Amino acid sequence: MNVQFFETLSNNYLDILDDTEDFNVIIKVGEPLNSKIYRAHSVVLKYRSLYFRNELAKIGTNYNNFKTISLTGISIQQFEIIIKYIYGGIILLEQYGAPFIFELMLVAYEFLLDELAKYLETHLTVMEAHWLRLHFNRIYNQSFQNVKLKKLQDWCNDIIAKYPDTIFESRDFINLQENALISLIIRDDLQMKEVKIWNNVIEWGIAQNPDLTSDSKTWSQENFLTLKTTLRNLLPLIRYFQMSADDIIDSVRPYQQILGKDLWEDISTKFMSPNRHIRSTVLPPRRILTQPLPSRVIPQVTLAQTFIQPNATKRFSAIIDDTQMSIIASSVSVIINNAQAAIIASLVDEKSDSYSVTNNPYEFKLLLRGTRDGFTAKSFWDLCNEQENVVVVMKVEGTGEILGGYNPIGWKKPINDKKKYIKCNKSFIFSLKKNIKNSICSRVNKPESAITCRVSSGPVFGKDLCMYGTFNKGKPCVCRKASSYEKSLITKKTTNFSVVEYEIFQIKKKKLFQRML
Repeated sequence: MNVQFFETLSNNYLDILDDTEDFNVIIKVGEPLNSKIYRAHSVVLKYRSLYFRNELAKIGTNYNNFKTISLTGISIQQFEIIIKYIYGGIILLEQYGAPFIFELMLVAYEFLLDELAKYLETHLTVMEAHWLRLHFNRIYNQSFQNVKLKKLQDWCNDIIAKYPDTIFESRDFINLQENALISLIIRDDLQMKEVKIWNNVIEWGIAQNPDLTSDSKTWSQENFLTLKTTLRNLLPLIRYFQMSADDIIDSVRPYQQILGKDLWEDISTKFMSPNRHIRSTVLPPRRILTQPLPSRVIPQVTLAQTFIQPNATKRFSAIIDDTQMSIIASSVSVIINNAQAAIIASLVDEKSDSYSVTNNPYEFKLLLRGTRDGFTAKSFWDLCNEQENVVVVMKVEGTGEILGGYNPIGWKKPINDKKKYIKCNKSFIFSLKKNIKNSICSRVNKPESAITCRVSSGPVFGKDLCMYGTFNKGKPCVCRKASSYEKSLITKKTTNFSVVEYEIFQIKKKKLFQRML
């Protein structure tokens, strides 16, 4: 019978960290003016981390027979977790947000702690998917800078395979890393026509060589050789025999020199005599869905069909489908309908009459949903920190009332839990009914205290409408009589409540209405 007492063993090894007598390694962590010294043991370090094994082998001992290692590329907080993992095999993540965990994962890979790094990678894709979606561009770029981040790479590619225009139509497509591009075009489920993939690959290859002009008719043989060398790892992944004859003539033939004589001969033969045997490998057609996926561009976007529009200021625009908890798609509100969204739009524009559903000039992009992302301050700050032009809607438990507010300047997370007020002239809170006349809109009358920011709270509008604690447990939310806003949403002095659901949307003018302004 094999009995294992790992908990006691782990605790004993953690106690060794406090040993001030038998250590033989000194680790200095942080910048010189803000560093911390750790006492460690070479026998533990070198058997638990290949990184430390290599470092210790390079370092000589001083007159006290100690070895000293200086680490400046890691924070003290990160190293605290790393060293406790090395000694005790434990890690506690409850108090840390997704940004810290992501950076910790990268550090763990640098220290060659693959077990820990893979655990953190899995934790991010499972438990912090909402944060990954919000920071998709950064995650996508960084994941392909480390070959070991396979789970994150696959997570990103699963999204892009469904919505390839997210990357392939981006103005920064040409900056894509080669390994990232390979990982996409090798997929059988990439939802693109083969000729479009080919055209994008050619565009990418030309962009990597600034001396090449866009007109291949002017190229020399040396120019074609340069492009062929650049695309040597990509060309075998193109499914030439799944293109139409017109595509081959119009798009492939101008670059036939980069394919090699045998492949071009086989392509020509196949389209002239389909049944004739050829020597080249014929890759299977991609699995294109017969039912089209939701389009990125909708003429009239309602709250029930919200889409992120391409943003030229970001590295890549992003699209996700809500059923996958991925980067966008039709995000249906479970609290308000299209008519109520039009009422909110009317209040934002200070109209006395409500917009119609079809004439709503705003598109609503879902940032957070309580039942999807959590009813906590942490999920609020992870997803909504510094997001501008946001609408909060909440459904009150028991009564079914719909309360909410509009914040054009956003909440900014403080560095500590001390309450901080932000001045705002255009915010308002509301109690939403079936039409604009019966709805209550309370506009700000004390701009200096209109928006309240606190680390332990969610969205707070002055002292009038506040979400504290865990919003769907107990009665942590508060609606008070008029203070920072001109009138109260309630008849009582103070009402405490919890919510069964809440959502936060970011709104912006649709392109059609932007052009009309």
